[in-house]
Amino acid sequence: MTLPQITAEQIELFILIFLRVSAIIVTIPIVGNRAVPLRVKGGLAVVIAFLVFPFVTQTSVVFDILPLSLKMAGEVCIGIVIGLLGRFVFAGIQLAGQLIGFQMGFAIVNVVDPVSSSQVSIISQLQYLLAILIFLAVDGHHIFLFAIVESFNTIPPLGFHFTGPLMEAIIELSKDVFMIAVKAGAPIIAILLFTSVSLGMVARTVPQINIFIVGFPLKIAVGLIGIGLTFPFFARMLGAIFANMDGRLKVLMDLM
Repeated sequence: MTLPQITAEQIELFILIFLRVSAIIVTIPIVGNRAVPLRVKGGLAVVIAFLVFPFVTQTSVVFDILPLSLKMAGEVCIGIVIGLLGRFVFAGIQLAGQLIGFQMGFAIVNVVDPVSSSQVSIISQLQYLLAILIFLAVDGHHIFLFAIVESFNTIPPLGFHFTGPLMEAIIELSKDVFMIAVKAGAPIIAILLFTSVSLGMVARTVPQINIFIVGFPLKIAVGLIGIGLTFPFFARMLGAIFANMDGRLKVLMDLM
């Protein structure tokens, strides 16, 4: 039995593939969270790199240290740009939860987010967990696994180019953080706003009522009921966003 001959070019090609796959694994939602052990991320990146390696076309590698280092950094940038798209969506959901929690009176009711190791609103964490479930239910993680393979068809190793249109596209996609936050939080924020106005009118007409004692539990109850009633809308909105994510990834890869 003869062992297959492994050349230096193949090793260098595998390193480039591993760098891109690792950057994608680290930045995509759920798998790239800090709660996932580093060994799991590294093992998954190695397995995917081995699976993708036979289908990647051999390219000429630059042996000069500085140009090769820049090209390797380009492979990492490809993974970061692809993973940022998913991060923007979940950042918008967390921002919506922060706004809703502030309106409900949960401005100081915070929990430690294991993803960012920072304190976030309890409503923000609730909506983030619901978004993860929806993301897995619509096979959103399959979109990023497909993007790993598709990126090598669109952008060969050492073929990354950072252009002006790519920067404009990233900035354009970053506004989705605020758009998603407004869409996800607008119904509940509107309900809580009307509740506050109603409490203000009651305080003016019946000054004997201690509106602060009545208002806090009432706004919490109205907010939780509103979250439950608007959950179908929340699920459909996120499902549509995750379904359109593959088209946006294709646009980003074409610009790279």
